[in-house]
Amino acid sequence: MRRLLLFPFMTVLNTRNDEGILQGKRIVLIFYIEKWNRFRVVKSVAAVKGAIPYTTIGEIVRKYREKSGLTLAQLERQTGVRKGVISKIENGETKRPELKTIQSLSGALNISYQEIVKYYIEIEKRIDVLQELLLQTIPLANLSLLEAVALKMLESPYQDTYTALERLYQLANTITHTESKLTLYNLMIQYSRERGVPQFIAKGLLQKYLIERQDLKRLEESYRIGEELYHYKDFLSVKEQTIFYFRMALHAHNTKKYQDCIKFCEAGLKLETTETELKARAYLAMINAYYFLEEYDAAEKHLEVFEHFPFVFVRDAAKITRACVKAKKRQFNEAITILQACMQEVGEELKIHAANELLDIYFQLEDWDSIAKLVRNDEELLLSNPQTPYKHVSIGKYYQWKGSYLLKAGEIDEGIESYVKSLKSYGEVLALQEIIACINDIFLYFRQNKFPIETQYVEKLGQVYNSIAEKILSKR
Repeated sequence: MRRLLLFPFMTVLNTRNDEGILQGKRIVLIFYIEKWNRFRVVKSVAAVKGAIPYTTIGEIVRKYREKSGLTLAQLERQTGVRKGVISKIENGETKRPELKTIQSLSGALNISYQEIVKYYIEIEKRIDVLQELLLQTIPLANLSLLEAVALKMLESPYQDTYTALERLYQLANTITHTESKLTLYNLMIQYSRERGVPQFIAKGLLQKYLIERQDLKRLEESYRIGEELYHYKDFLSVKEQTIFYFRMALHAHNTKKYQDCIKFCEAGLKLETTETELKARAYLAMINAYYFLEEYDAAEKHLEVFEHFPFVFVRDAAKITRACVKAKKRQFNEAITILQACMQEVGEELKIHAANELLDIYFQLEDWDSIAKLVRNDEELLLSNPQTPYKHVSIGKYYQWKGSYLLKAGEIDEGIESYVKSLKSYGEVLALQEIIACINDIFLYFRQNKFPIETQYVEKLGQVYNSIAEKILSKR
């Protein structure tokens, strides 16, 4: 009786699918060994599910050439690429065809750029070629392809990690398309984390933060990016740190984190030795932070320094802020005199703030005639294109004051309309505390006066409320 030895063996067999594309299939073959040492296949196990496709650039070129019904000679005439070169590419003899050659062939054969790049980056290692591919990929706005090319550029064996990251960082800084920039910065941050390069974690986070903070509906989310960056601040240059501190001071002010605003501004002041507009605006935010924290003496002290900044907006901003402080100290006559002068002198951007402070004082004094006069001049007060959260909130506050006055005056339709405008302005930056206060004002009026809320008012308020709710849900 012959003795048999069963011997399992795993291999990869290349087969072609319906389109002629090679596919690798892992197959377990079981051999037995007879006494004369001859192998025979006894059994094969079914191919493993989910087999990984195996495709090369050469196979893509051949597939599209045959699909187009072109011979090698015909393709040569169309592209200027010699048929011998094409043949070697198709057969895999040329392991790394030149990019220009592949681009010529793909153009003639109508192969999508995305498809050709996807396979080309698997064989190309040269950093200059990969950078050229990256630059050509950017206008396509294909973020996954952009990330794939950028990753191959970082992984190129022809440069060290630090140099690769620096090169990608400089390239990302030249891009104008926001989503593409964010894709590259996010990749840079992740790649740097994995390889322990804190300098580029910091640089990537800074650029990401400066972009994300411009989305007025995601101020809290972008602030958290800044908080993370704070842990890497020492890896930024002095100039980068200064920008970061002052931008965070403004951001903290706009999100009502007043202690943080003061902290970041003071950190920036220690580094910035020149008088820049960003420094001046951060300094003003710090003064306002002291104001909202009810530290009025500190606010006045810093106002004396702020007034010496050599920028156009400083003089008017200082006057309004000083009047606000005096109002909080109940020095109403002085405050009103300054604010009324501001209404005649300051530019469009600041006039709304002066109006709001006057309305606050007039309501405290129950000076209804002055309120009536002020709220009849909307066109002189309102900003046509507010750019900051503070401006949107200021417009919302004005309409809230106006709505309150109109309801007291018995002009309910006009009052509700003003409150709706207030809610819309607050909703632009999802100022939730202000939205809640505005809604409470409306219901308080009807409850105190024992009026039923008419259906038309409920519908108007419901529409704006639903619009705000959709914005809140969309950012999650």
